[in-house]
Amino acid sequence: MDRRSHLESLLAAHRPADAEEDGYRRRMLALLDAPGDPFSRGRFQPGHFTASAFVLSPEGGELLLIFHGKLRRWLQPGGHVDPADGDVFAAARRELAEETGLGGTADPGTLLDLDIHAIPPNPRRGEPGHAHFDVRILLRARSRDLAAGSDALAARWVPLEAIGERESDRSVTRAALKLLGRR
Repeated sequence: MDRRSHLESLLAAHRPADAEEDGYRRRMLALLDAPGDPFSRGRFQPGHFTASAFVLSPEGGELLLIFHGKLRRWLQPGGHVDPADGDVFAAARRELAEETGLGGTADPGTLLDLDIHAIPPNPRRGEPGHAHFDVRILLRARSRDLAAGSDALAARWVPLEAIGERESDRSVTRAALKLLGRR
């Protein structure tokens, strides 16, 4: 199955937590249905897919967050889907390894959350403002060993109950609340 069909089946099976996430799911399905490559980093209208890894600690009570160098916030690891990535799971795992050094996970991963957020123009790169259609994968780490890598100034484990919008953002706190509800 190609990655477009794979993502379409994941989105079709996903049960959104609320109307906001259902709206994201509908917009993502529309992007998959549109002509062109929805994973291409050069697609700016309306945007392109990205993949994130929400990683629980081996014990399950903490979430891995990185201090993002450009955005200056504590966020989940993630980024663009590269041409060599077989699917969004592979992209999320690659980004996780690049940004934290954490390689192995104890499970194959599941679709946790969906988010669409605006990316401002980047004149230096010649990129107009666009949207990231972020597919968020849930993983569990085998190890607590971390080392901040590309795009990350730091990486740490944060108790799920301690994740707040002041140092992170609403989409991360929304996902943390989902995880707390699963416990």
